Amino acid sequence: MAQQARAIKTRRAILESAATVFAERGYERTTIGEILVRAGVTKGALYFHFASKEDLALGVLDAQMLDEPLTPQPIKLQELADQAFLLAHRLQRDPLVRASVALALDSGATGVDRAAPFRAWIDQVSEILTVAKARGEILVHVDVSDTAELFSGAYAGIQTMSQILRDRNDLTHRVSVLLRYLLPSICTPALLTSLDMTEGRARQLAEEYDTSLRRREEF
Repeated sequence: MAQQARAIKTRRAILESAATVFAERGYERTTIGEILVRAGVTKGALYFHFASKEDLALGVLDAQMLDEPLTPQPIKLQELADQAFLLAHRLQRDPLVRASVALALDSGATGVDRAAPFRAWIDQVSEILTVAKARGEILVHVDVSDTAELFSGAYAGIQTMSQILRDRNDLTHRVSVLLRYLLPSICTPALLTSLDMTEGRARQLAEEYDTSLRRREEF
């Protein structure tokens, strides 16, 4: 168990170092040697976890995806709101997640599938919306694929705006606004008042997420 914990921490340290160097120098100019120095690990340790610089970049990009499972909710659309709030929290607090977004927007990262996190995010949203529609939570005329892409694109836009204008300090508020304007356009009216899209919900989720993360790191 202790060995597994060390391996997880080493992998995380390598990813964080790679993310930092990518952010400072850009993907193309970054070398494995620079990442090794920053991480303070041997070449063998790095290649145990990652086969190449491209593999490292993909690991950084994967950091955007939720690393703790969402708590199932009686109303599936609440899980969409919860996912949006949790990503906002991670973007505000986790340097690796922020670096992952920066790498996805790095036009110089040739040879890296920068679209992967966007596709994964759209797929996650589509999955939630598909279940929600099957449960009758979504209006019959709503197209799941179009809505998933609209929501994902809108989220990407507001987080970028928040980063530029306020260093993401207001991102939770912006996400709450997005949810309060978008979800009423797709949700069955009878369920709308049961959805919690407030910043209070965001704070609650953030506390639960941080507690879960601390417990996991203890083991």
